[in-house]
This record gives sequence, structure tokens and C-alpha cells, in this order.
Amino acid sequence: MLMLMQSMAKHELVNSLDAVSQLNGNAETCGDFAKIGIVTVSDRASRGEYTDEGGPAILRFLEEAIASPVEVHYVCVADETSLIETELIRLSDDVGCSIIVTTGGTGPAVRDVTPEATAAVCERILDGFGEQMRAISLRYVPTAILSRQLGGTRGQCLIFNLPGRPKAIRETIDEIWQAVPYCIDLLGGPYIDMVDSVCTAFRPKTARRR
Repeated sequence: MLMLMQSMAKHELVNSLDAVSQLNGNAETCGDFAKIGIVTVSDRASRGEYTDEGGPAILRFLEEAIASPVEVHYVCVADETSLIETELIRLSDDVGCSIIVTTGGTGPAVRDVTPEATAAVCERILDGFGEQMRAISLRYVPTAILSRQLGGTRGQCLIFNLPGRPKAIRETIDEIWQAVPYCIDLLGGPYIDMVDSVCTAFRPKTARRR
């Protein structure tokens, strides 16, 4: 069961996001559930010049792969360090998200500042996230060495960056997410069940509930 919350009213959600929200109902009625933030970082998408595709790609994965109740908070911001930091802090500290996933702004261009904003708000960096994402992407394109994605924790919240294109998002998130539920366990967050046929979460036997 997945519920979508639009975090900023001035950004219209595409129809596919609305459909998922209506299809899966209200997670608040299901007791303990995870809150997940999706932050699209894009100057043009934030101005409404084109439809965000990265956020919906992440949401589709969550809808397909997570079996337990989830509440998703979505926001689209411009490529500004201060704006990104503000949203990451709000979603972590105020909304109470256990996971925040960003998309976009991770390359070497001058306006690509998502990794800097992420590092600024994280208390601990988990180097394996960036290392593994680049290793995955290098199977497909040599330009993966230009990506600067990283992951880290802020309190009980895991934050990590994904690429901006839907194809690259799916290629990386399918493998990266296998380690995410156990990370949330270690941080003291809610237990996240996965649909094993889509994405199997790795947990030590002593940490499994089924």
C-alpha cells in the first residue's frame, strides 16, 4: 500500500503519480509505515518547462517493489544548493522520512550541486552507495565515471542520490535497494517488506521477520 503526498503545491504531479496515490489508498490507516521522500532536482522541471520523469520513475519502482505500507512525499526543486538542503532537512527532520531519494544534478556541470547539498546535510557518508552505482552504470556507459552520486545518513534517515534519466534510475535502484531495508533496520526505522520477485532485500537471518 503506497500513499503519495505532494510536498509543494506549486508543482503539479503528472497523472501517473496521481493514479498510484488513488490506487493504493491511505497508508496512515495501516499502523507502522515508512515515509519516503523523492526529490527531483532540475531547473527546468521546477519551472514547469518540461514534465519531470525522474521522480515518477522512482515512484514506479517503489510501487512495484515494496510490499509494506509506504507514504511517499514528492518535491521538485531547482539546482540550488540551499533549496536542496532545505528540502532534505525538512523531509528528514520535520516530515520524518526514513529514506530520501534524489534524482538529477549529480554530474560535473556547474549547476550540478546535488551531491554537495547531500553531503552538507548528512552526518555520516556511506561511500558504498556511490561506488556501487558507478560500478553498475559502467556496465552500460563509459560516462558513468562522470557521476558523483553519494549516500549518507542524517539521524535515522538514509539519503542517497540517483541519476536523472529513468533508464539509469531503474538500472541502479534495482540493485542498490537490496541493501536499503536493512540499513533502515540498523538506523532504528520501520521494517520494510519487499516484493521478492521484483527486488529482494538482503538481511542477515537474525534480522528477518519471515
